[in-house]
Amino acid sequence: MKKLTAALLAGSAALAFATVAQAEPDGEAIYNQACMACHMTGAAGAPIKGDADAWAERLEQDMETLYAHSIEGIGAMPPKGGHANLSDEEVKAAVDFMLEPVL
Repeated sequence: MKKLTAALLAGSAALAFATVAQAEPDGEAIYNQACMACHMTGAAGAPIKGDADAWAERLEQDMETLYAHSIEGIGAMPPKGGHANLSDEEVKAAVDFMLEPVL
């Protein structure tokens, strides 16, 4: 019985760890799936990933404003880039990924 209890506890701990590890959104994957079409080409005035000049004015704002614009939409960009199924955390991860080269 003790071995079974220990095995169950170890299995539960491993499952809990795996759930936490998977909870972190993959900004690059989200960008590739939801953002790249506009942020790679500059469609409708979207700032291109890695283009410091295109991001300069936006970076003068605080990150919470950038996140809010990405989540709520701004200008030609619809809320969450038109991907309403994304969580706010997933959108933030994609924004962070886009900004890495210019920060």
